[in-house]
Amino acid sequence: MTVRLAPSILAADHARLADEVARVLAGGADQIHVDVMDGRFVPNLTFGAPVVRALRRVTDAPLDCHLMVEHPETYIGPFADAGATILTIHPEATDHLERHLAEIRRRGMKAGAAINPATPLSAVEEVVAELDLLLVMSVNPGFGGQPFWEPAVAKVARARALLDARGSRALLEVDGGVARETIGRLAAAGADTFVAGNAVFGAADPAAEIRELRRLAEAGAAGRKAG
Repeated sequence: MTVRLAPSILAADHARLADEVARVLAGGADQIHVDVMDGRFVPNLTFGAPVVRALRRVTDAPLDCHLMVEHPETYIGPFADAGATILTIHPEATDHLERHLAEIRRRGMKAGAAINPATPLSAVEEVVAELDLLLVMSVNPGFGGQPFWEPAVAKVARARALLDARGSRALLEVDGGVARETIGRLAAAGADTFVAGNAVFGAADPAAEIRELRRLAEAGAAGRKAG
């Protein structure tokens, strides 16, 4: 299993965003996670397509954009035009998940679905074939720095079983409370892509933190394979 680390710019110094992104990419990050919040679907307001466009001007790294918004279909075009690589939407925010996943792919992006802690995996069972990424939230979305939701480990294991049973090659991503204390267990449960905000951008040495998180995730994944 290839481990991917996706630092979330929600935890970055926004006054120095280009420098912060360059620093974590130089330190070994695989992609950049962009948390998009509209103040309605979640109780916070963050970035929009213009920030993605600005990031695209300074990096060719994958931009992993997570839409925590109502009516996500209205954002597909703007984010495609801005240069998003992956666009992830919530089944809780739309009645037409399959249609919008197909449109994301049609616009040249990879399509992801994210499920909140209280949302069952059954919400995405019918669209597994359409997914390039499945994101399991291990906190309630809206704010960084929240404590890790322990039942997420078992949920990740169930998500891995679902993807494997369907022959899916979708990435299995986790977002929320990802840190040294949790990443190994999540990898052992089957996750391969990890969103880490405060753990990376809050570290004295982000590159060293990325290396340690990767080591712990790879050890967890190896334990799962051996088991």
